[in-house]
Amino acid sequence: MKLFHIPRWFDRDSREKMFDEYVETSGTAHFGFRQMRREEKEKAVRVHFNRVAPKYDFMNTLLSFGIHYAWKRTAVRMLDLKPGHQVLDVCGGTGDLAVYAARRTGAAGSVFIYDMNRAMMEAGRSREVNKAYHHRLHYVQGDAERISLPDNRFDAAMVGFGIRNLTHLKKGFSEMHRVLKPGGKIMCLEFSKPVNPLFRSLYDWYSFHVMPLLGSLLAGSSQSYSCLSETIRMFATALELKEILESIGFVSVSYKRLTNGIAAVHVGQKPILS
Repeated sequence: MKLFHIPRWFDRDSREKMFDEYVETSGTAHFGFRQMRREEKEKAVRVHFNRVAPKYDFMNTLLSFGIHYAWKRTAVRMLDLKPGHQVLDVCGGTGDLAVYAARRTGAAGSVFIYDMNRAMMEAGRSREVNKAYHHRLHYVQGDAERISLPDNRFDAAMVGFGIRNLTHLKKGFSEMHRVLKPGGKIMCLEFSKPVNPLFRSLYDWYSFHVMPLLGSLLAGSSQSYSCLSETIRMFATALELKEILESIGFVSVSYKRLTNGIAAVHVGQKPILS
């Protein structure tokens, strides 16, 4: 990548090409700026996370200066979990969100970490913090677009920094809606577009120059961390994501921007049956 070259943030028309309708019509999907047949994206995502799994937590902490932990604590707090709640963590990876949820649901609660990537879950299972809650954490390998769990099963469902990697984003949200009990809550923590233009320009330079360099030096892959920045620029804005959740059938959807909008937390509810 040329020095000082910063890829643009996508406009709304371009962002809509990331969503289910365009994927189905065109037969293609994107993973970062790479366009491929939709059938190939799942393999590309799996290869990506197999590559980064051994140093995933370390690199997240380094590249975010540890701020991602504060984002995750805030996001789980917004779910308003209660002791005994049953929680699904979609694209749960190494289980950061799941651990925070397990602390709130107590000994009577359970948290299911659901992820297609076994390497990510195994990396999480070996962490001491996960072991401390091993009776409350359950690991299930599966496709987030076809969740192999029953209808109306969970009090809460959450996804952190994973929904933008799905081939069919809306299908993933629909599956989360299906497995929630009536009245159950959804939470989505995802990267977004910083609000302040000056801050955004600094963030852009860091994302496309510093992050890939550190990825190459410390994790052996600059491509993986360039891809991360690319997927963020192609993803829905906070308002657009709110509209998507409402179109799926969630109600009382709201969102909170974090750190000038680098990330955003959305929460909503599955309607209670009348």
